[in-house]
Amino acid sequence: MGMFTDTTHLHIFTWVVGIILFVIAAVMAKGSKGRKIAHMILRLFYILIIITGAFLFFKWSSSDAMLYGIKFLMGIVTIGLMEMTLIRQNKNKPATVMVVLFIISLLVTMFLGFKLPVGMQFF
Repeated sequence: MGMFTDTTHLHIFTWVVGIILFVIAAVMAKGSKGRKIAHMILRLFYILIIITGAFLFFKWSSSDAMLYGIKFLMGIVTIGLMEMTLIRQNKNKPATVMVVLFIISLLVTMFLGFKLPVGMQFF
């Protein structure tokens, strides 16, 4: 259990891979087999992101519960926007608003993550 909560390395790895898979799935041809495979692997990484984030949340939230709670909520919103973007693209509906909201929520989530006591202090 310590490998999940001692550092943020595993969590950062999962969301970096998740973002890469999201970009790959978003730019692939709609309806292609590769896109469906990338989307399914991305869904697995959603679960891994949430699990690793939950472990960090429960271990470290006592240091700043409100900020950790907001960060956890923004992470869930970011994952939701990733999924909604791909679904809207699959249904041939405009996804520009979803992409913009995804980018904004991703930046807010990353900023909050870096501001947390366990995060890297860039700011």
